[in-house]
Amino acid sequence: MNKAFIICLMGLLSLGIAHGQITVQGTVTDATDGTPLPGVNVVVQGTSKGTTTDFEGNYSIQASEGAILTFSFIGFLTAEMAATADRLDVALQLDNEQLEEIVLTGYGVSRQKDITGAVDKISTEEFNQGAIVTPEQLIAAKTPGVRISSGSGAAGSGFEIRIRGGSSLNASNNPLIVVDGVPLDVNGAGLNAINPNDIADFTVLKDASATAIYGSRGSNGVLIITTKKGRKNQELKAQFSTRVSYSDPVQRVDVLTPNQINTIKPSNVTLGSANTDWQDQIYRQAYAFLNDLSIQGGGKNIDYRLSLNKVIQDGILKEDSFDKSNVNFSVGFRLLDDKLRVRVNSINTSIRNDYANEGAIGSAISFDPSRPVTNDSAYGGYFEWLDQNGIPNNLAPRNPAGLLDNRSNSAITGRYIGNFNLNYYFLDGFKATLITGYDYSEQNGNQRIAANAASNYRSASSNGYVGSYQNVTKSRFLDGYFNYTKDLTSLNGRLDATAGYTFQQFYRHNRFNNTDLQSNAAQTSEDLGLSSENWLESTFARVFFSYADKYSITATARMDKSSRFSPENQTGFFPSAAAAWTLSEESFLQNSSLISNLKLRAGWGITGQQELDNDFGYLGLYTAGGPRAQYQLGNTFYTTLRPEGYDLNVKWEETTTLNLGLDFGLLNNRISGSVDAYQKKTQDLLNFITPPAGSNLENGITTNIGEMDSKGLEAALSIIPIQNDKLTWNVDMNISFQEREITKLTLNDDPSFKGVLTGGIAGGVGNSVQIHAQGYTPNSFFLYEQVYDSNGRPLEGVYVDQNQDGVINDDDKVIKNDTDPDFYFGFSSNLTYGAFDLGFTFRGSVGNYMYNNVNSNTGFTQSLFGNDIVRNATTDILNTGFERAQYWSDYYLQDASYLKLDNLTLGYNATDNLRFYITGQNLLIVTNYDGLDPEIPGGIDNNIYPKPTNYLLGLDFKF
Repeated sequence: MNKAFIICLMGLLSLGIAHGQITVQGTVTDATDGTPLPGVNVVVQGTSKGTTTDFEGNYSIQASEGAILTFSFIGFLTAEMAATADRLDVALQLDNEQLEEIVLTGYGVSRQKDITGAVDKISTEEFNQGAIVTPEQLIAAKTPGVRISSGSGAAGSGFEIRIRGGSSLNASNNPLIVVDGVPLDVNGAGLNAINPNDIADFTVLKDASATAIYGSRGSNGVLIITTKKGRKNQELKAQFSTRVSYSDPVQRVDVLTPNQINTIKPSNVTLGSANTDWQDQIYRQAYAFLNDLSIQGGGKNIDYRLSLNKVIQDGILKEDSFDKSNVNFSVGFRLLDDKLRVRVNSINTSIRNDYANEGAIGSAISFDPSRPVTNDSAYGGYFEWLDQNGIPNNLAPRNPAGLLDNRSNSAITGRYIGNFNLNYYFLDGFKATLITGYDYSEQNGNQRIAANAASNYRSASSNGYVGSYQNVTKSRFLDGYFNYTKDLTSLNGRLDATAGYTFQQFYRHNRFNNTDLQSNAAQTSEDLGLSSENWLESTFARVFFSYADKYSITATARMDKSSRFSPENQTGFFPSAAAAWTLSEESFLQNSSLISNLKLRAGWGITGQQELDNDFGYLGLYTAGGPRAQYQLGNTFYTTLRPEGYDLNVKWEETTTLNLGLDFGLLNNRISGSVDAYQKKTQDLLNFITPPAGSNLENGITTNIGEMDSKGLEAALSIIPIQNDKLTWNVDMNISFQEREITKLTLNDDPSFKGVLTGGIAGGVGNSVQIHAQGYTPNSFFLYEQVYDSNGRPLEGVYVDQNQDGVINDDDKVIKNDTDPDFYFGFSSNLTYGAFDLGFTFRGSVGNYMYNNVNSNTGFTQSLFGNDIVRNATTDILNTGFERAQYWSDYYLQDASYLKLDNLTLGYNATDNLRFYITGQNLLIVTNYDGLDPEIPGGIDNNIYPKPTNYLLGLDFKF
């Protein structure tokens, strides 16, 4: 009886349970345009039961009647709906904040919360403003660990990018740059072909766990550039931006006036009667015009964007100009019920450069200010120093104005960067991607020096010059890879796996044709050409797994082959691993009103380096001599061949990196930031050395010798002090500490080996002031320690005898200070009040040193008088009184720490579609450095094109 009762009761309960279960079906769409969303996670709340939508956005799931179903998808707000019917359609709303958290990580995307490596993203609203003509200017001072600097103010000139200081001595320290999935040739054409106004965001991969997916080119970091695209079901929109800027050459080298020269000249020297400011003669106030027009839109299965860009920029040095026309086009298609997505990106650029003769800068510093600009000379009418025969004195500087006016050098560069991208979604969570890309650049230029120019005088019957040159770089690229992404609801985890293959081939060709112009109209011509090519072939894989949105791990492996190494050394293996723990998702912090985000990260990895100037350094090659090096036998001229040096065993340079990081957010992310500490060890440095006598065919070869350690600490902080309906104030700051040290430079310990000299300077022949030495930072300065008198005036030729042997020689030179800063920083602020906004960016550097080669090469009496001419000098000669050159005195080594106000922008939004703004660039420099600019890559200041102060007026109009 009891048993029968129990059986009946269980049957009734099972019927009741079965009756409470329903099958819910429906479609999940994008609330913006009604497009079905594949891959949406549908989970019965409080259980591990779940499913995902198919390619048409359809789903089917069993749930108890009244149970809560959760619908979640990256980039959309999570929706919760009760299972009260067997049909439940859901429209998900876009989550703009979450969309901003999606980050490119190389061959895929990740949510910011899932990142395990040192990765930063800089978007449009954070970009620097002003007369921006090259993309890297947009992110200067915007992220820790990234230092962007320029040694030239020339029109259209590019910037040097260093991520965590670089890891090499003689190989490239440039980061890998990837534009819309296409890796560019880092040693080829620059970034000025890309329109800054077309860039949507930058992603910076800094540590090995993030960059190892790029293997052989990840040692110096990766910069991923994403250009703007249209959106499906978007109405046709257009935007026009126009800007005009004015540049003022406010920076000048302080040189002597005729009166000052007169006080120090010998009695037998006669000055002229003029008072010429030669820097006034070569510099000018300049203007730039920048215009952009973009059109974008889309339909149900298509999106498109077209942009046109025109830049006309004059440099502050006369005859210098930059003219760029840019057409960018992107179109995307969705086919086969959105299973197949096709995208074509195309960047087409034409640039005309008129290159001024920058030799006029140094000449303007050293030319006699007591002489007139023009006279009745036979050399273009310009005053020139002539010998007793009336021909130009080859030991004298040339007239700066004549150098500019009597030479023309113009080039037209065409560049195309394009890719074809296929994405195919299949099965459940799989995506196949195929990308083919092409980067082609061709520059054709002509240079001419007038027949009556003193700068090219050789003989009465041979003068003037005309030449042409061509530089071609191109690369072909193929990527194929699979992604698998799956929310593992039963494990409360998420899996993201990637595997693929990539191949890229690089080709370069340079041609020079030189012609002497002779009075009898005959010509002598020489055509010199140089071609080079190399390739990279790689396979790679990456696996990411997260559990409960708390714990994440990433593992990466890449196998690279480089044609720059012999078959025995071609292959390099580059693994990495990283883990992250999101503490803010733990129960003890989940409901914290103070901590909104807290994550710990740790990563390790190995990356490689093979970027050399020599593509065939492991082969014994022969180079054909030019027409002037032919050998005559009888009436026949034979081309000579010369053997080149090589190292059969040259191989990969490898860098191992350890990174520890902390991401945090406080008060609902009103305060947020990150801290990263890293250590890098580079082995088998690709180093240019002098081989033992007789062991090779050249005096110097590139081989693997040496090790270098790097370490650093980076921190970034973002604060929103005020945020309300009328007023918003954002403050961003970052700081980076770094230290590099060469720990090994020879195969065997040799106490007598001081290091490898580097850092060539102007003055004398083959003089260097820097050294790569064991135990020191690369490019440390190698100079004598100057002795001063009781008044602090340097004593000429008097240096500290370091070894006290009574002789001053190289053994007494001291290695101290270097070009690397102890730390560098950026500080930005943006204030919005109603329709007005005010923003600025400061950046600075502390502990970097500069060798003032302008002073050392001109600041002594013998440089002013001699060979029957008069030169000028910097006013530093009044401080030293040096008679002779003191090139190796550390008197010329100066602390070049600085603080710069990079830009200041005031804007007004007249309507939602109309904005006016004014911007100033390079407005303020605070430094103790005596030269023109404390920020010169390489740390040697010589004949530098000054950077102007720019003022810009801009208008943005949407329609």
